Amino acid sequence: MLRPGDRVGVAVSGGADSVALLLLLLELREKLGVVLSVVHFNHKLRGNASDADEKFVARLAAKHGLEFHNVSVDVAKKAKKERANLEDAARRARYDYFRSLAESGVCKRIAVAHTADDQAETVVAHLLRGTGLAGLGGIHPIAGPVIRPLLSVRRSELRHFLRARKQTWREDATNRDTKRMRARIRKKLLPLLEKQFQPAIVEHLATLAELAREDEAFLDALAKARTVMLTQKKDGQVRIAVDDLSQPWKRGEFNAQHTEDTEFAEKKKALSTRMVRQIVEKVKPRAGQLGANHVEAVLELARSGQSGNSISLPGGVEVRKDRDALVFQAVENAARASESTPHEYEYKIDLAGGDAEVRVAELGCVFRLRVIDWPPKRGETSTDGAVLDRDRLRFPMVLRNWRPGDRLRPMGHRSAHKLKRLLNERHVSRWERDGWPVLASGSDLVWTRGFPMAAEYAANERTRAGIVIAEEKFE
Repeated sequence: MLRPGDRVGVAVSGGADSVALLLLLLELREKLGVVLSVVHFNHKLRGNASDADEKFVARLAAKHGLEFHNVSVDVAKKAKKERANLEDAARRARYDYFRSLAESGVCKRIAVAHTADDQAETVVAHLLRGTGLAGLGGIHPIAGPVIRPLLSVRRSELRHFLRARKQTWREDATNRDTKRMRARIRKKLLPLLEKQFQPAIVEHLATLAELAREDEAFLDALAKARTVMLTQKKDGQVRIAVDDLSQPWKRGEFNAQHTEDTEFAEKKKALSTRMVRQIVEKVKPRAGQLGANHVEAVLELARSGQSGNSISLPGGVEVRKDRDALVFQAVENAARASESTPHEYEYKIDLAGGDAEVRVAELGCVFRLRVIDWPPKRGETSTDGAVLDRDRLRFPMVLRNWRPGDRLRPMGHRSAHKLKRLLNERHVSRWERDGWPVLASGSDLVWTRGFPMAAEYAANERTRAGIVIAEEKFE
């Protein structure tokens, strides 16, 4: 947790646990080689009592000759403005302050006084709300710049330590308010479990949390490795093949020769759910809690959703099925992409002056149409793309986006087909095909991106002049 030379801010609320943490670190600072200071966050939740806590901590810091860093925030006002739970708002504000101290270089680490009792209460609270392995891990000993050296120490031991040194502390009356679930767990449930079921329940819950964190860290690293291997990132989107999500570990890569197929599939689902969570975490633009029901909805979309179906997730994430893949992106990005989609554009082209160049801002592309002699320069078709017979075309031609009802008979086809069908056969998604460029001569399509030119207008042995079409992206 600490290295010699570290500047350590000790978060002291004035309560027994944090005061004990400060005294313990004062006794150890020479051995550890660290520089201590005192950090206090005044939540302004208890009026004069909150201000008295701050003065108590300031005196304690002065008594031991330590720097004192403090800030006051009206958390109740902040929670009301954000329409947030008061406890959550207080915790977020407090840890935002801790991070700011670390980021500014005031403290490399912030030591917080969570105990084994806090750990047990957290695990029980998570169980009562409903949780998985991550929730069973409870409070982590190290979280960014925050360290918690007392997670294996009982609250009663710390009070005994303080009394032996005749050190006073402040009591927070809200900790006794059993209207709050955390206080009910502390004052009623855990004492009942200790007295009537298991005297070592707190220690057992703390051990459970430690084991859960170990397993969670391993499985999380495993899921991360598979996610990196199996996903593609482009333009703010993360794409993963449905097969790769549902079968993230193929049978050949897993020692499962003695495992039934269904049992093996169930085991791999645990990896799939973690991958979904990791992908969402990568793309979400804001805070949002992903529940087990949300993850299951994503897996169900992968299993049986129709191409084009989509779901919205907490944190501003949209997941859509695109044929045999799932695409994850921030809702803002999806909306922005939708708003900028080139629904309608139309450019007239007249080759009376020779070659032509058309910049289509809606696509971010430039189309170059060049007149070439034919057949002597027939070889240019291999590099320059489609070649049309100039003399069979009517001018001005029109370069525009495709529209429902457009039909094309590409070379090699006996009859004309709807362009929508041709795009479907090429697995061009409905998002990609918006604004798909076509070239029209009169009422006929003579060319479209990605297909051979129209058979009726393609250059042949009687062609005297051809038109080569090339498309390039521009910045």
